[in-house]
This record gives sequence, structure tokens and C-alpha cells, in this order.
Amino acid sequence: MSRHAPTIQNDSFWKDTDGNLIASQGGGVFKFGDTYYWYGVQYQEAGPYAASPTRKYPKSTFASIKVYTSKGLVNWDFKNEVVNRSTGLSIPPSKDVKGDAFSRMRSLDDAGWVGRMGVVYNEATRKYVLVTQMSTSFDTDGKTNGGLLFLESDSPTGEFTYANLQTQIPGVLYQGTGDQTVFTDDDGSDYLVYSNQSGRAHTYVSRIDPSDSLSVEPAVEVAHNEAGREGNAMFKANGLYYIASSDLHGWNASATHVIKSVGDDPQGPYEPETVMKGTEADYSHVSQSGFFFTVHGTKTDTVVYAGDRWAEFAWNGTGYNQWVPLSFDEDAPVFNSLSSWRLDARSGRWATGIDNNFVLNPEFEADRVPVTTVTGWNTTVDDDSPSTRFVSNPTPAGNGTRHALTLGDPAGFAGGVFQENTVPRGTYTLSLSAKTTTGLEKARVRITDSRGREKTLDLRDVGSSWTKTSLEGIKLPSGTATITIEAAAAAGGGTVAVDGLALTRA
Repeated sequence: MSRHAPTIQNDSFWKDTDGNLIASQGGGVFKFGDTYYWYGVQYQEAGPYAASPTRKYPKSTFASIKVYTSKGLVNWDFKNEVVNRSTGLSIPPSKDVKGDAFSRMRSLDDAGWVGRMGVVYNEATRKYVLVTQMSTSFDTDGKTNGGLLFLESDSPTGEFTYANLQTQIPGVLYQGTGDQTVFTDDDGSDYLVYSNQSGRAHTYVSRIDPSDSLSVEPAVEVAHNEAGREGNAMFKANGLYYIASSDLHGWNASATHVIKSVGDDPQGPYEPETVMKGTEADYSHVSQSGFFFTVHGTKTDTVVYAGDRWAEFAWNGTGYNQWVPLSFDEDAPVFNSLSSWRLDARSGRWATGIDNNFVLNPEFEADRVPVTTVTGWNTTVDDDSPSTRFVSNPTPAGNGTRHALTLGDPAGFAGGVFQENTVPRGTYTLSLSAKTTTGLEKARVRITDSRGREKTLDLRDVGSSWTKTSLEGIKLPSGTATITIEAAAAAGGGTVAVDGLALTRA
């Protein structure tokens, strides 16, 4: 691939080509002609949170739907605010379910929720149609206040206006949808992929009416899971269809679950659910499945996972959008958890970025709640350890992040955690932040290469305040590199806290 291919930098708040924050959640990337269009919701809390992501925001208040364009999928031009709170509604009384809760709405300022949208182009009407979830603020019952709002425009970047409201999809349990995304097949057919509104145990695929794209046809149930699934999104590869989803973690990080079609029909049947390989160690790069898009290049096709790291501004890592490339082991998709990667949209090829951080779950945010076994890290207990439960991720971490790894127990302890990662040959820097209390007999980080050679960074003297420290000039052969964080203390002894690890090529 070209050396000049631009870099997608995860774990950061993205800016458009004018230098302004991209706040785009719950939408999708769609290609019309030779241009990619990225639609998503901006919530009112997005700006303040990005300016200081050091606390939680308890809600997400709809502000607008914005559209950005790009030729290469890395640099995005802001084009327009195609929908906002003043977007007018003219819903007839025939659409009402309870009282006049829908027909009394005059604009989206009367909506309780707007989100999870996609855009299609209808060949018959020559209109661009935006379909999104919407609830009315005049009804607080979640089983009767939601529906699918259809807006249309003559241009993909023009203002979208009211066209229809569909409150019930035939064959769906309850009104409206749970989570949803829009998928456009290679032949131009458009589908809504979604779960049911309450419980989200059912996954459906409905065709969007090809006559005008202003309604959704009866549901075809393609999966059932009593635990519930959200973040429902479809992609196509190798002539097969895949539907990915997350656990019910409320916009928060999760391993990605996937079902694969038996044949070449997006409405199934589908094989039993599996966990997408590569998403377990850091819960999908600390994100929830948002949507997918495929780059059809001159040399190859690349499917891109577009993850949400919003969680209602829940302080679980930096950046809203986490995009990573998928690869395939035969027909099984593999998630490549990268903080930095290069994409050549012309050829379709991608490569790991030179500044990629090879540590997974480096800020210990993936679990989202306090745990004693940290995702992506294996616990080791020394034979002479007085305690076996000395691992935690307390919150707040105290250094601006929500969680940090802590090793310690008043009864005394000896052991640590380790992680194995595959790295290319090169010279690396291992960096982190740490703090300690007195009484530690040992506190260190070790990195071991594939030949068994070790380098050690001692942490005992970093002190009681968060301190950045690093180990530079680490020459690693290609293969597995093991990072071990370990400590020991007698009863009543100290603790060590570690956060923000990075293993990057120099």
C-alpha cells in the first residue's frame, strides 16, 4: 500500500478539516457516487465532555444530525446540519397510539429521543431518505412512545424534512425498535437491522420499502437470545452476511457477538452466535458495535468496524469513535484492535500504524465497573502470597481516568497480572503512569520478548502521586511480547497503581 496512506487515530477526539470536533454518534457511513457520507447525532453534552472527559454526564440531549464527507475515509469535511431540534413535524392523528402524543409534536424539540439513523437513496423517487428512531416527550411509556421517523431530501447534504412516521413494524414485539442500523446491499436493496424495544432478545432484518423508502416491511426474525443484544449492525463479506451486536451494557464496552448467514440472503437463515475473535481482550477496543462499512478497493475489500465509545459520556476512555479493520480466518471475522492504522481507500489495503499502542485495555477501562479480574490481563499469584484477591480497578483513578489497575491487600500479597501481545520486530518504548505507597517489597513492570529476554522498570520509588515513567530502547524480535506488572508486600504493606500503559515503536 502507499506509504502516504493517511492514519486513523483511535483513542482521541476526532476533528474535521476545519479543526472542529466531530460529534457523530449512532449513524453510519454511506457511499453515494464516489463520495462517502458520514451521518450521526450530535448531543448537547458532546462538546463539554470532549473538552474535559474527566467525569460522567448523566444524559444525552439531542442537538442535531450532522453530515460529513470524505473521499478517503480519514479526513472529513463538515457539510451541513441536516436535522436539528427545529426540524418541523406534521404527524397526522392517524399515527397516534396513546392520546395525541405524536400528532401534537410540532418539531423535534418535542422529541424525547432521536438517534440510531441511516440514509438511503431511493431510485424511484430520487430522494435521499433518513430513517431514525424517535420518541415523543408527550408519552413517557417506553412501549408506546417510540417509532421510526422518515425524513427526506433532494440532496445527501441538504436539509431533511418530515415524510412519515411508522410506529409499528409488523411481526415485531412491542412498538418501535431497540437498537438499529441501516444496511445497503451490493444490488442497492436497503434493510433495517434491529432488535425489539423491550429486552432486545430478538434480532430482526426488514427490507426498507423500495417504492419510496418511507416505511419498513414486516420483520424477519434472524436470532434470539434471552440475555438481549444491542448495537445490531450488518456487514457483508465473502458473499455472506454477518450481524454483529453487543451485550446490554448501555452504550458501553462489550465483546462483539456475531451471527453468519447460511446462504446469500440477508434475511437468513443464520448460524448460531459466536464471539468475534479479537474482541475479548479489550472489549472491542473499549467500544460498543456501532455500524460497519466496506471499502471496495482496486486491490482488495476491507470491512471497517465503527465502534461507539459514548456510553452516555460515561468517562470510559478518550474519543467517541473507534474504527478498526476486520480480517478473516476463512469465513470467520477477526477484530484487529489497533489504536493507530493506515487506510488506503483507493486500493482497499490497510496496515498497522507506526505509532500503534500494542497494549490492550491499557487504561483498564474495558470492564466499566469495579472488578477483581481485569479484562485482557491474566492474574498470577505467587506460591507464598498471603492473599489471592489483590487485583482491583478502583474508581476514580485520581489521574483523570475513571479506572486504574491497583495491586494490594492489607493481609499482604505477592503476584501480579500479565498480557501477551504479538508485535513486529523493532525498537520500542514502554511508558505508563504509576503511584505507590510505602511498604512495598517489590513493584515493577517486566517486558519479556519471544526469546525469553527481559527488561525491567522498577516502580517502588515513583511516590504517592501519579508519575509518568518509561523504559526506552527495547529491541524486540517479531513474535510474542509479554508485559507483566507485579508487586509484593507483607501484611500492612503498600500498594501500587498503574495506568495508561503504552508499548509503541520508537
